[in-house]
Amino acid sequence: MKLLLLAGTPEAVQIGQALARFDQVVPIASLARASRAPESFNVPTRIGGWGSDAAFAEWLRSENIDAVLDATHPFAARVSARTAQACAENDIDYVQFLRPPWVPRPADNWTFLNSGAEAASYIPPGARVLLATGRRGMDAFNGFEGRTIYVRVRERGHDVFPFAHGRFLHRPGHLSSEAEMALLHSLRIDWIIARNSGGGAGMPIIEAARQLGLPVGMIRRPQQPQAARIRTVTEALAWVRRRL
Repeated sequence: MKLLLLAGTPEAVQIGQALARFDQVVPIASLARASRAPESFNVPTRIGGWGSDAAFAEWLRSENIDAVLDATHPFAARVSARTAQACAENDIDYVQFLRPPWVPRPADNWTFLNSGAEAASYIPPGARVLLATGRRGMDAFNGFEGRTIYVRVRERGHDVFPFAHGRFLHRPGHLSSEAEMALLHSLRIDWIIARNSGGGAGMPIIEAARQLGLPVGMIRRPQQPQAARIRTVTEALAWVRRRL
């Protein structure tokens, strides 16, 4: 069976490494960008997009793909929707790996947002804000004049900081909740904006906000495709085995 693994999450790396040991599976991992350490998948890895929906569907056919395991980020909804549709139209097995969203605890102070633009309605002028949403999509946070904005990024870039006050915070790895608390304290952060990605990698900043009593603007996930869905790496590998 020839399988396309759409990557973009830590779990996708785990799935790719496990699939490398499946004798009856020929896996191909796909990454939108080269910065995600393709060698860590232990399987052939394709870098970059396809250019259009039609080009993607043609690639699936030309490569004789039998199944697609979509383990992209929960906020890569456009990719998931396109893939689910292309698989349905070409009779290719498709499943989406979607880890459970975070759920607020009693001590959390969350404001749920449908988009980044909504955040400006809740965050007062003069506030110091940490955007824990990454570099991509910063243009969605309009109306932030009069606030000091810190944007967490994994990779150093050459793009101009888009806000009048603040800067990029280069953090290539994940911090513990204790380190996150120290960072928030040193920057005198008043608000945190995060996407409800779920999983363990982004949880320390949420735990730090809880400990410090800081408000969090939590952006809801976009609509996901109507398709088969799994929530764990174990379920993903079981889905593959059932198709052998």
